[in-house]
Amino acid sequence: MRVCVVGSGAREHALAVALARSASVVVTPGNPGIAESDGVDVTGAPPVEVGADLVVVGPEAPLVAGLADELRSRGRRVLGPGRDGARLEGSKAFMKELATAAGVPTAAWASFGRADDAVSFLRSLPGPYVVKTDGLAAGKGVLVTDELSEAVADVEAKLSGASFGEAGRRVVVEECLAGVELSVLALCDGERFVLLPPAQDHKRLADGDLGPNTGGMGAFSPVPGASDEVLGRVVDEILEPTVAELRRRGVDYRGVLYAGLMLTEDGPKLIEYNVRFGDPEAEVVLPRCTVDLAELFLSAADGRVGSGDVPVAGAAACVVLAAPGYPAAPVLGGAVSGLGSAGEVEGVTVYHAGTTRGEDGVLRVAGGRVLAVTGVGADVGEARSRAYEAVRRVGFEGMQLRTDIASTAPSGEWPGAKEGAR
Repeated sequence: MRVCVVGSGAREHALAVALARSASVVVTPGNPGIAESDGVDVTGAPPVEVGADLVVVGPEAPLVAGLADELRSRGRRVLGPGRDGARLEGSKAFMKELATAAGVPTAAWASFGRADDAVSFLRSLPGPYVVKTDGLAAGKGVLVTDELSEAVADVEAKLSGASFGEAGRRVVVEECLAGVELSVLALCDGERFVLLPPAQDHKRLADGDLGPNTGGMGAFSPVPGASDEVLGRVVDEILEPTVAELRRRGVDYRGVLYAGLMLTEDGPKLIEYNVRFGDPEAEVVLPRCTVDLAELFLSAADGRVGSGDVPVAGAAACVVLAAPGYPAAPVLGGAVSGLGSAGEVEGVTVYHAGTTRGEDGVLRVAGGRVLAVTGVGADVGEARSRAYEAVRRVGFEGMQLRTDIASTAPSGEWPGAKEGAR
């Protein structure tokens, strides 16, 4: 089987490596790390011109723009929702409206296009406050703050277009949920879905969950709070009603449905939906899957994925290395060193997120998030130890990273959880 992966980040690197276990893989446009992966080719050709039995669309932007629809109109098999399903990520207001219609437990919310209306709603909440851009913002359009004045300033900056341009011209304001965060990924075929192993993401830039929100500074899997009981509730109360509501609206959703959840004392509640593999969640979820992923993805594209759970093994932890100045103003161009040594650590794969190779052959920083270093092991502790051993061998000027990725794994229990995390 030949699979085309669309994208150029660490998520696509992880997809390519995982799919290459059983398929021939080509990535467009790819990156230097992907180009050096065994069994993987890269091309600059647009996806519609790449011959493949299956196309896996990695990033959210082309899905929201309708790439899956265009490919399917040409008779191609695609893992990724059409434009109608991709609205779940393309518009947070639409996502919240659909979740509310489906009866999915989620935070109290309202959407606004006028600053004075949004500020009035903010003043009615007890705080902390959550303000989100309605449109795509590369995972960085969310403010969570205890300060009403900061929330008000953020609303005004977003609605004026100063923060995120047209993506912020409408905002969603929510109550802040308390609990343990969990990412649950479901692979949907339009009717049914199978569960991939859950993960926990670290969104804040600095240790101790401090600093601004980012696209993700690391992740780990399995998650202590993700027991069979918890996942059963996620399926029954969140995923099943959502997929049923999509079907009721005539949306044939074939792709990954990523549920960002908060495990509260009242049970799991939905924070957001993404319409693709998370990044860095993909870098810890995919290495744990023990099935033929190319065949599994093809079955979802063909509408025959079935139901249940995907078999998994071991554990994984990922540490993201970011450019100086990230996320506000990444400084690019620094030389990256030590990748050969890092790759020699047992159980480690270094995925490229934002790199380029200059005319001098030197690998350089080309994005806010530069590398995603994943360790796998028998348990999260071993996986984490391996990842950080590899991280110590990598360097570039001003490199930012968190030193506490997965450090909360042994104690991150949801109060209602039982043993048996996946």
